[in-house]
Amino acid sequence: MKPFHDEKFSSIEVVQREFKQAGYICSRQIATTVYLAYHLCKPILVEGPAGVGKTELAKTAAFFLGVPLIRLQCYEGLDESKALYEWKYGKQLLYTQLLRDKLDQIIKGENGLDGSIQKLHEYDDIFFSMDFLEPRPLLKAIQEKKGAVLLIDEVDKSDDEFEAFLLEVLSDFQVSIPELGTIAAVSKPFVFLTSNNTRELSEALKRRCLHLYIPFPDQKLEREIVRTKVPDISERLETQLVAFIHEVRKLDIKKLPSISESIDWARVLMILHVDKLNYDLIHDTLNTFVKFEEDVKLVKEQLRSMAEKALNVTAT
Repeated sequence: MKPFHDEKFSSIEVVQREFKQAGYICSRQIATTVYLAYHLCKPILVEGPAGVGKTELAKTAAFFLGVPLIRLQCYEGLDESKALYEWKYGKQLLYTQLLRDKLDQIIKGENGLDGSIQKLHEYDDIFFSMDFLEPRPLLKAIQEKKGAVLLIDEVDKSDDEFEAFLLEVLSDFQVSIPELGTIAAVSKPFVFLTSNNTRELSEALKRRCLHLYIPFPDQKLEREIVRTKVPDISERLETQLVAFIHEVRKLDIKKLPSISESIDWARVLMILHVDKLNYDLIHDTLNTFVKFEEDVKLVKEQLRSMAEKALNVTAT
């Protein structure tokens, strides 16, 4: 059972073209992985540095498919009650009070204790039913009749126990609720898991997924991404900006500038109404994409030489 219509995934070229129209510039490798994941009904484990577009890939897929994006943000200590379901305790309490008020009517006509208890047991089944269940992201995703994109974001931040819990969802597209039994997917969600590699994920999890590593793009691809997000930027400014960002990424700093920060810098420069970079402009807007003070100091030490290289780059 595939989650969506085949015409959306008729070819790798269609995926790449449609994602671009949706504002996500993806390489052939990314488009191929998305295409294959759909046809194999497999989740995609997307790894790579922070800010290279892992989360945005899932958002764009949801937009492309016209289905809801259901996001589960992972963190240390995340458990089933936050990811799968919770019981609506307030509603159950009201139901209990209602039963208490109607107790005489419920057991009226029953002879003996056994008959009364058996009658009350019929209402226990209602007490633990879907009417009293509050679905969380995992359960919501498999209940969407027309499909959904399920984003399990930063799965590497969750515990080993939670990762093991995910295996049933990712392999069988079903969840188990003790009071209700196994609930299978109405329509299989298209699943994306992202990881910043803060810890090693298990072989069992990786085995269930197609793996996709998204590195920082080369200058040509990053210029295209910036141009897509900031269409009014001049070719010269776009070229110089991306060249300088790539110079910064060569340094041994705590946090390398992400693609989203390249875009932020481009927007900042557009607000300042400039069409080319210079040393003072770079110096004054450095905090747009360098976020730690020790990194700022290191970049400033080499700012003159890096700026000179970037300002002399021409578009190719």
